Amino acid sequence: MAKIIAVANQKGGVGKTTTAMNLAAGLGVLEKKVLLIDADPQANATSGVGHDPRSIKEGIYECLIGKVKAKDIILETNTPNLFLLPAHIDLVGAELELVGLKNRETRMRKMVNEVKEDYDYILIDCAPSLGLITLNSLTASDSVIIPIQCEYFALEGLGKLLNTVKIVQQRLNENLVIEGLLLTMYDTRLRLSNQVVEEVKTHFQDMVFDTIIHRNVRLGESPSYGETIIIHDATSKGAINYLNLASELLKKEENKARLEEFIEDNE
Repeated sequence: MAKIIAVANQKGGVGKTTTAMNLAAGLGVLEKKVLLIDADPQANATSGVGHDPRSIKEGIYECLIGKVKAKDIILETNTPNLFLLPAHIDLVGAELELVGLKNRETRMRKMVNEVKEDYDYILIDCAPSLGLITLNSLTASDSVIIPIQCEYFALEGLGKLLNTVKIVQQRLNENLVIEGLLLTMYDTRLRLSNQVVEEVKTHFQDMVFDTIIHRNVRLGESPSYGETIIIHDATSKGAINYLNLASELLKKEENKARLEEFIEDNE
């Protein structure tokens, strides 16, 4: 059964879609079967893994309003073990349409539950907002990864997102946890980048992933080719960073499973 992870930050330009795509690709290369759900009306994750959003006739929007089943519209990608539930521009209207629907906050959970037996991991690329679709994504997830760029306003708005996570935990999904904060767009040449890393690690300590995503030209250009960084340039710094992140995530899961097994054996 899949572990479901939302990649969320209401700030734009923090590397959210880049992280969702390339972490999914990294997990795929490490022989995990992964579904990437594009829950952003901009549909950048859809185009980033090789599908033209303009050619998508049915996507997550149609799933959320109950028009189609998710399993019927999942697409293959050019990255091993990586599959896509696409988005198109009509997703913009889903926020308004969902308002009048029954169980509006749990529509995505219902959709995901129908396919989670088929995958090891499901990653949801959330929109840069705290609207109803992002709320749906958090309600459907086991955990959330929060990308934070190594720039001046790094922590701006983070409190609002953490508060949203807390509300979801209290009202809709008590099992939701923060998987970790991921530092992105790190530039070794800038003193500011090091200051942000230090500040975030001081404030949040063990909540921060050890892996840091560096600024990388190849990482930035890969979506324009419709390729994840693993396919575009597997030897690049960006590819190595995201493979390390995937390995760190798997190691964390492995350690958690061992701890649970130990506790069970000693009860």
